Amino acid sequence: MTLTILDGGMGQELLRRSAFPAHPMWSAKVLMDEPEIVQAVHEDFIRAGAQVITLNNYSATPERLARDGKSDWFEPLQAKAIALAKAARDSVDPFVKIGGCLPPLRASYRPDLSPHFDDNLRRYRAIVAVQKDHVDLMQCETMSSIAEATAACVASVESGLPVWLGLSVADDASNTLRSGEPLEQVLEAVKDLGAAAILLNCSAPEAISAALPVVAQTGLRFGAYANGFTSITALQPGGTVDGLSARTDLGPQEYADFASVWVDQGATIIGGCCEVGPAHIAELSQRFAR
Repeated sequence: MTLTILDGGMGQELLRRSAFPAHPMWSAKVLMDEPEIVQAVHEDFIRAGAQVITLNNYSATPERLARDGKSDWFEPLQAKAIALAKAARDSVDPFVKIGGCLPPLRASYRPDLSPHFDDNLRRYRAIVAVQKDHVDLMQCETMSSIAEATAACVASVESGLPVWLGLSVADDASNTLRSGEPLEQVLEAVKDLGAAAILLNCSAPEAISAALPVVAQTGLRFGAYANGFTSITALQPGGTVDGLSARTDLGPQEYADFASVWVDQGATIIGGCCEVGPAHIAELSQRFAR
């Protein structure tokens, strides 16, 4: 199967280019204040070789916006993210696909804050309804529990679009989700829900390398896009990313070395998450030239 190259981590790249300090609203704040940067980052990822770019709406869920007193910004921010992704695609490569984004509703790596399937399903359906007519596929990202993963997958499949389900595994290479639930257990729960691919994302590349053979056993298309953080433990709900540090041993070539392992394991979708920028994606594109 042909290898598909994804984009990298929008949030950290936006903050790197922003004129303002980190904010609890994270990438949504940049979307409001500096939309031109959002389009520029999309364009740079496309020029680097990304065949799929993801909407910059990871932190624009109703729950996160309500926490910051901006509930009425949900639809305008979603519309802005869609418009900027389309503009970037149209200006660089009209054949690039746009992926919708279903992130953790309240906070990354904290599945205890969204524990109930029925509640998650209702909320994810609202996000899907806004995005589905404007994207080529739905991406569920950084799903950290069975309740998150199954609800996001069901809501996405209802759109009729291809669904890529991204799971975040513990960085200790224990082959568990951030919730502590075994990876085998969540794969069993989602295998018949209709996802077109299973991805591992926003986890240490070492942990992804350990877990991908388990994912391969599903028989579904699979892939990976890791983060470049030294640790995620300092990030708290409503906090900023200032407390997180980037690894110094994960440059473009080193990251592509991990991706080579994933491809050897059978992965056919590769990209990057937080702290993985356009230079990393360019290295992936060059190394795995289409």
